[in-house]
Amino acid sequence: MKASETDILLIPGVGAPHPDHWQNRWSARLGTARRVEQASFTQPDRDAWIETIRKAITEAERPVVLVAHSLGIGAALHALDGAADKVAGGFFVAPPDLTLKGPRKKIFETFGPYPNAPLPFPSITVASQNDIHGSYEHAGDVANAWGSFLVDAGNSGHIDIDSGHGPWPEGTMVFAQFLSRLKPRA
Repeated sequence: MKASETDILLIPGVGAPHPDHWQNRWSARLGTARRVEQASFTQPDRDAWIETIRKAITEAERPVVLVAHSLGIGAALHALDGAADKVAGGFFVAPPDLTLKGPRKKIFETFGPYPNAPLPFPSITVASQNDIHGSYEHAGDVANAWGSFLVDAGNSGHIDIDSGHGPWPEGTMVFAQFLSRLKPRA
């Protein structure tokens, strides 16, 4: 598929989206990409996030490609109920461990658990070896459960602004290759 043949939904995680974050850069460069806006990125409401994403999927006019980062992955996967038939592919970046102890434990727990079954569309999961919000092994486990191809991003932190990933050219290349191999769902 070409980008022009899809509705690319960019689904951020928790925190105010930084203007230089790679998702915002992709939104500016890809004509059919748009960021799914939530009422609050700093105080995420699981049910509201899921409903907003589900609505964006069902209102799409072309096959949907989900591009979710961090906590946005959990919300996107839960939003598939009743909307998965419109999704042609998923590109999941830095899946957090929703059971991990830490400062965002309560927020992460509310978005879990992840679905533990193969997804009905092709997907790629990009994970870092030193992500503070989840281990590479955890990312491998969830990618395996989803039937997702796991891409090792090396020591890339959480693949966000704080870890130096504004433009993220490597991600752009992996996404372009993934998109070129997708086919519309019958």
